[in-house]
Amino acid sequence: MPTPRFLTLDDVAEILNVSWSQAYALVRRKELIAIQIGGRGQWRVEVDELERFIQQKYAEARAGTLPAEPAVAPETDEADAPA
Repeated sequence: MPTPRFLTLDDVAEILNVSWSQAYALVRRKELIAIQIGGRGQWRVEVDELERFIQQKYAEARAGTLPAEPAVAPETDEADAPA
């Protein structure tokens, strides 16, 4: 039997050892690229995309970088505000 080209989110969650919800969150945030198939919109992840994602995470770990977080404006104290 040939190796499947696509994985379900259950498969992805098992491979990454995370919950289905965490795998789905990666897809929603577009960190992991997936496509929707069928009328019920079931998600499928290409095996090559999952491998790319894993390699990207290793590269980030080696470089000591973290994914960009939304910038949070520092709180200002009214005493610091110009008069």
